[in-house]
Amino acid sequence: MYDLAEGVAQFQRDTFPAKADLFAHLATTHRPHTLFIGCSDARVVPELITGSEPGELFVIRTAGNLVPAYRRGGDGIAASIEYAVSALGVTRIVVCGHSGCGAMTALAENHDLNAMPTTAEWLRQAGVSGTDTAELVHLNVRAQLENLSSHPSVARALAAHAVTLHGWVFDIGTGAISAVDDA
Repeated sequence: MYDLAEGVAQFQRDTFPAKADLFAHLATTHRPHTLFIGCSDARVVPELITGSEPGELFVIRTAGNLVPAYRRGGDGIAASIEYAVSALGVTRIVVCGHSGCGAMTALAENHDLNAMPTTAEWLRQAGVSGTDTAELVHLNVRAQLENLSSHPSVARALAAHAVTLHGWVFDIGTGAISAVDDA
């Protein structure tokens, strides 16, 4: 089993000193260029698959990379999107699905989620249906891009040509990333 304390010790001993100047800069500067919305799946690591350094990505991870359509009252996802776009001024937003997604598999195969009512309710927000997980992954990315566009901060930034939206699917087994209807 992986020892988190050893991982922290290794970071402090090896990684942090090698990037000390970067972290000194980041201590007073927060200007990520991209909002990356991906799945919570532990196999999908945004910074790793994009080759990004600390400070370059503002990351939101949700089960199934879902982005609920905007509604008044707000939630943590809507607040994070608004902050990334309006306060941080990200110029790109990526919604990234992935192969073997458990959320999309549950929808495609109509899994019984009675023991996980919160998960079942969350997945209903996907707004996609189909019989093949791979197809659902792509359809889901498109649907989440549409939902993302319903957020006022995103709609304003799109109208001002200040942000671009991108849909990706990451294939875990091959490392390939394919574009899905860049908006």
